[in-house]
Amino acid sequence: MKRLFKNPFVLFLMAVLLIVAAACSDDSTTEESPDEGSDGSGEESSEGDGLSGTLEIQYFVGGYGDSWWKEVIGDFQEQHPDLEIVEHAGPNINEEMRSRWVSGDPPDVVYIDGAGSSETQMVEDGQLMNLSDWVQDIELEDGTPLLDSFIVEPATYDGEIHSLPLVFDTWGTWYDISWFEEEGFEVPTDFESFMSSMGDIQESADIAPFVTTGQHPYYFLRGMLYPAFGAAGGNELLEDVITGAEGAWTSEPVLEVMKKVEKMQQEGYIDEGFAAINHTQSQMNFLLHDNAYIPVGFWLPNEMEGDKPEDLEYGFIPSPMNDAGEPMAVVPDLRPLAIAEQAENPEAAKAFVEFVFTKEYAKSFSEHTGAIMNLEGVDLASNENVPQYLIDANEMINDPEQAQIYHKPHPMSADLETPISDSLVSLMLGNITAEEFVEEAEEAAAEYRNNQ
Repeated sequence: MKRLFKNPFVLFLMAVLLIVAAACSDDSTTEESPDEGSDGSGEESSEGDGLSGTLEIQYFVGGYGDSWWKEVIGDFQEQHPDLEIVEHAGPNINEEMRSRWVSGDPPDVVYIDGAGSSETQMVEDGQLMNLSDWVQDIELEDGTPLLDSFIVEPATYDGEIHSLPLVFDTWGTWYDISWFEEEGFEVPTDFESFMSSMGDIQESADIAPFVTTGQHPYYFLRGMLYPAFGAAGGNELLEDVITGAEGAWTSEPVLEVMKKVEKMQQEGYIDEGFAAINHTQSQMNFLLHDNAYIPVGFWLPNEMEGDKPEDLEYGFIPSPMNDAGEPMAVVPDLRPLAIAEQAENPEAAKAFVEFVFTKEYAKSFSEHTGAIMNLEGVDLASNENVPQYLIDANEMINDPEQAQIYHKPHPMSADLETPISDSLVSLMLGNITAEEFVEEAEEAAAEYRNNQ
């Protein structure tokens, strides 16, 4: 397996670059956007000369907002006035554009994020262009090869690259520091203390301590189970469950993890209404202290900024599904940018993707979204708006006694994730046992393998 993180300071970079968008978005006229070509010479690269026709760009609008996209697309339009750019964007854009992808009439460029999207599924369906050769020649403003500049390298499928990782994120479990300190609730470091903490919260506050979205079960799968599988069996187990390797889902380590989930349900710690709520409602429940813990990525503070109670103080820990005495697990999560295999304007599509990946736009991305673009060496250390929870998270994640990094090979295919998610909801509702869950998951994996 490829080495994904290039140095021990990568996660420090992550913490420094994740800036609260509310502090910056009101004056998002940041440093002048780069107008030089990808070779840093101040001239257009040959790929982008004389662009014309129509360029269609699809991007999901969720917790990161759309102001960064508007800036980048606007700057690209200024450089190519003869090019007509059509934006397809919004919170439901993946569903709205599905028929075009199925019919072989896709947009040229796609940002793969949000419900209804699956990079792996799109690769398996032959919808994404093979970028393996083309990306070799892309350089940043300073001449550094793009492939040498990623924090986490692109996902590969049989050794080939079909997308470029634009956004770096990681899932974890969130809590309210102020509330916990006021009530004396324990911040967990492993599954045993997690259960103990939830028991105290349930008794003291008379609430179900844990909430997630049942409408999008992958939040629990990626936010809680992936770290649990990493902690239980390392990168090998994580890869096997994601790829549906034979026997992975019925293996003893996976069963032990699922019995932890079963125990959470049996103790009444999982909000019994979770199956009916979407991710925004689950996050609102967390903010209102209807629940105490929620698994989400680093977009949470930005997405819920307008609803955050004044006295709430975000706290973040890697999801505590590890056994006592073992470090908590962190699994990086990426959101990629890709070009359609059947793009009508592939020349403009390549020029736009190359245009996006610069350190200047990486800086702008942090200012607009409160998140990090997947590029090394973007210095925002002098920015005073780094929130305390990121400083705390950085300190924890960089302590090898507290946290261990695990890597997935690529996202799970929707053909496998969907049936497993359905069974996961059943388990979390108490309708099936952990043993029944792993059998259903193994059957889903077998069907997935047979269809490949």
